[in-house]
Amino acid sequence: MARKKKTKEEPERPQIEGLQAQVTEQPIVETLELNYMPYAMSVIVSRAIPEIDGFKPSHRKLLYTMYLMGLLNGKRTKSANVVGQTMRLNPHGDAAIYETMVRLSRGHGALLHPFVDSKGNFGKVYSRDMAYAAARYTEVKLEPICNELFRDIDYDTVDFADNYDGTMQEPTLLPTAFPNVLVSANQGIAVGMASMVCGFPLGEVCDTTIAYLKDNQHNLLSTLHGPDFPTGGELLYDEKALTTIYQTGRGSVQVRARWRYVKEENVIEVYEIPYTTTVEAILDKVTDLVRTGKIREISDMRDETDLNGLKLAIDLKRGVDPNRLMSRLMKQTPLMDSFSCNFNILIAGMPRVMGVVEILNEWIAWRTESVRRRVYYMMKRKEERLHLLLGLKQILLDIDRAIQIIRETDEDGDVIPNLMAGFGIDQVQAEYVAEIKLRNINKGYILKRVEETAALETEIADLKETLEKPQKVKRLIISEMEQVKKKYSAPRKTLVVYESETEEEAEEEEIADYPVHLFLSKDGYFKKITPLSLRLGGDQKWKPGDGLLCETETTNRSECLFFTNRQQVYKTRLYEFEDMKASLLGDYLPAKLGMEEGEKVLFACLSGEYKGSLLFCFENGKVARVALSCYQTVSRRRKLTGAYSDKSPVVSILLLEEEKEIVVCSTENRAVLFDSSLLAVKSTRTVQGVQVMTLKSKYQVKWAAAWENTQVKNRARYRLKTLPGAGALLKPEDLGEIQLNLLEGTDSESR
Repeated sequence: MARKKKTKEEPERPQIEGLQAQVTEQPIVETLELNYMPYAMSVIVSRAIPEIDGFKPSHRKLLYTMYLMGLLNGKRTKSANVVGQTMRLNPHGDAAIYETMVRLSRGHGALLHPFVDSKGNFGKVYSRDMAYAAARYTEVKLEPICNELFRDIDYDTVDFADNYDGTMQEPTLLPTAFPNVLVSANQGIAVGMASMVCGFPLGEVCDTTIAYLKDNQHNLLSTLHGPDFPTGGELLYDEKALTTIYQTGRGSVQVRARWRYVKEENVIEVYEIPYTTTVEAILDKVTDLVRTGKIREISDMRDETDLNGLKLAIDLKRGVDPNRLMSRLMKQTPLMDSFSCNFNILIAGMPRVMGVVEILNEWIAWRTESVRRRVYYMMKRKEERLHLLLGLKQILLDIDRAIQIIRETDEDGDVIPNLMAGFGIDQVQAEYVAEIKLRNINKGYILKRVEETAALETEIADLKETLEKPQKVKRLIISEMEQVKKKYSAPRKTLVVYESETEEEAEEEEIADYPVHLFLSKDGYFKKITPLSLRLGGDQKWKPGDGLLCETETTNRSECLFFTNRQQVYKTRLYEFEDMKASLLGDYLPAKLGMEEGEKVLFACLSGEYKGSLLFCFENGKVARVALSCYQTVSRRRKLTGAYSDKSPVVSILLLEEEKEIVVCSTENRAVLFDSSLLAVKSTRTVQGVQVMTLKSKYQVKWAAAWENTQVKNRARYRLKTLPGAGALLKPEDLGEIQLNLLEGTDSESR
């Protein structure tokens, strides 16, 4: 065959000896459609984008495999074992499967509510260099919260599909009893699109969903206060930005690190950082700023992270203002970072960017269908059981005849047809009757089956009514979410900061520092009076029915914390209040601090150097001891939520700068006296506390105070050596009003 002549337009192509090279031309559009588009769609639909249950396929395959392995209630097993079993559903390599498991684990700390209970080194989400151990060294099982993922999976609540080789089936979605899509953070990069979903507190998500089910005009911001991140930090509250995210699914929020200043060592300790960064990135940036001379106040910075948690230590030079330095570092380093939200979720196989309202609508619709399928499945099973019992009932009306039919039947295969003909029952009923043991044909067995028939008819009627009435399905969804919240909700890890310093750093006017007297009234009026004005002025003026709650002496540049009945604390500097005279009513704190309607001040204290602790005494007899340093913040004035537990009304708050004996009194006029050293200082503000006083059902605690501020004389009568105790009845000589001052605490019930 003659060789084709070479032309300028067609350069000569190399020939393989014995073969003739063949080139097939294909339009680029056709290549994209046939080769690239299927790959792109596979990445979008089957890999990178989460679905309405809050999981990607890799998450779902891993968790379902662990469920089949009995790891929901069993003991831990080697991670390598789980990885190998997961390959039956996930055709990826073991490294990819194990990395998925690491992200879902408690040890790694990437999720607010981890799904894998881990043992061993799983690395940390806040460190890029802290690598996780190999799968052969670690052990795993499922966390208890996974009960809410698989509880209804055997009741036909979700569809199942064949795995990649058709040897077994797997669920297309997991029937989550709560909106996990809003609780578990998820991020993924597909082809031409991406997804970035932040997590929200489980309790807030459940409350919001329940409120939205009851009223679709519900204001989400009132119950869903903002994202929550497992690494903690502070969320700078921006109502406009959050509203945009809730409506469109796109936007960003700012998160910054939390820190404390150790005056004795002249060291700043950073103990919580933004979710989007790592300790190494922060160290690298600070080192660069110090090397280039942009930051001169730092003498050394090191990573002191250990088994107790994250800690970055910054050694300061002498005379450095830690607040100003951290304000600069927040602006120039990842100590303050933004989280960009992109709520891109697969709905029926199609990616959609949705706001929180749309996500709730889709989840509610999907969950409603799951619950209806469960109810329908249960109803059908009960109907099948009832059908069998009705056939049995026909036989039991004349047992002798049934026995006669069976005895007179020559062939085994004719027993079923003869029973069907003799009693007018179908084949399924006849087979069920034929399998009954002779010992069960007694009066007791017959009566139980009749009773079961009546109960089944009632249950079936109730299930049918549930299917016909959407409100009953809605009540089921609400009831299940309330149970989930009660079992698994946890305090918010990321502190919501409602006011922050975002303005550019500038030199401030020198604030004069001089002695002042502080007065707080029962109705929330606050006065700051100079000693001279106090000497020259007359009696204190209060509104009718109002009076002095507490007073103290301090200086004009001090900081003060105001705790309210809404579990919130307001921090402000005293120089922000005007000096006034005793003859004036004073500043009304709810208006001055921008409190919510009906919110009132319960307690105030001077922050000082954030030493000591606060005692919160609740009506139910519990007392929580929280370190004052938990309320340390950077900004000049802000509102912090979750100041203390909301499980029981607080009756008294005390500030302890040293160990003291505390008296707790109930409405039964019983009292206990205990040493504050019996209570451990907690670093979680919303801790529910330790039971100090055991109460009868109709009584509550009415006040608590330091012993020296009470009229109690016979301490031995009321002293407890171990907690809790019922206490002793107060003797007449021990009764009396307690004295209050700003540094020791307040008795909210006496107001």
